[in-house]
Amino acid sequence: MSEITEKIKQSAETFEERIIEIRRTTKVTKGGKNLSFRVLAVVGNRDGKVGVGVGKAREVPDAIRKALVSARKNVIEVPVVKGTIPHEVVGKQDAAKILMKPAAPGTGIIANGTVRAILELAGVQNVLTKAMGSTNPVVMAQATINGIKNLYPIEKIAALRDITPAQVVRGVKKEG
Repeated sequence: MSEITEKIKQSAETFEERIIEIRRTTKVTKGGKNLSFRVLAVVGNRDGKVGVGVGKAREVPDAIRKALVSARKNVIEVPVVKGTIPHEVVGKQDAAKILMKPAAPGTGIIANGTVRAILELAGVQNVLTKAMGSTNPVVMAQATINGIKNLYPIEKIAALRDITPAQVVRGVKKEG
């Protein structure tokens, strides 16, 4: 068994799984119509790790299994600060754009179904989002992941700017 499949099996216990969409697709051929299914799935541990995957197969259970395996392979880290994201970010994928803004405690996740599922399983509790352009679930999921990849932890921003993390949050006082 390869190292990747072992890693996937070990992480299976800790990740929560959610199916976002099951869509029936049809290919018209000379002999008739070929039906297949496309599944969009999300896995996450509600503690800063989330992955999205798409699976296609002739039967729904096979498509779900493929989507979950794909999602576990594509797990990324999400910097979560006090239940929200560290800063505003825009994720883009094809014609879809998703704007994500940090929110105060008690706000909740203000988002469409696809983005909500991803952010919930990532462990984000308060965030404001706005979907612009395409709202196709697969493209929105990828745009959300692209936005999350562009999030930086406060410590990394502080190191890049040569200031303390507290100064990043509160602002730097001007001299003179």
